[in-house]
Amino acid sequence: MDKLFYRPKDAATVLGISRTAVFRLIKSGELRSIKHNGYRLIPVAALLDYAHALEARASAEVA
Repeated sequence: MDKLFYRPKDAATVLGISRTAVFRLIKSGELRSIKHNGYRLIPVAALLDYAHALEARASAEVA
């Protein structure tokens, strides 16, 4: 079974950005996350939503 949630460090690796950038995105509301037992977790769906939003923004800028 694939992962359903990623820790910020792992999400940063998946997205190809820094851990600090991941926390900045969470704080700004661009990347959804949850806190569970003191851990910050990012659902796979949130990573996909963020990636799709980036693609949409890039497409809009080109047009």
